[in-house]
Amino acid sequence: QVQLVESGGGLVQPGGSLRLSCAASGTSFSMYVMGWYRQAPGKQRELVATIISAGRTNYADSVKGRFTVSRDNAKNTVFLQMNSLKPEDTGDYYCYAKLTPRGTNYWGQGTQVTVSS
Repeated sequence: QVQLVESGGGLVQPGGSLRLSCAASGTSFSMYVMGWYRQAPGKQRELVATIISAGRTNYADSVKGRFTVSRDNAKNTVFLQMNSLKPEDTGDYYCYAKLTPRGTNYWGQGTQVTVSS
């Protein structure tokens, strides 16, 4: 059974940085796509960034130029480097992955990011 485990959330001041990590286990195949979604209090879950195994990335407009998504295909691990954090980046960040383009969506348990002075 595929499992995604996130780490790296926490409290940071505006303008600061955090790095999230997510490791997939339970499969010997490389994930087709991995990435991150987030959910702020009272709002719907939204895309932050994704990266496919070939390296192509996709970002929400709100994080372009500030966040960088990367992955280690051999370890089925995805990272999110978040710089110049803003209070509106606060929320629960969920790791996301699929083994194939039309396959099952897998989700992590979420890690909390709070940007506040």
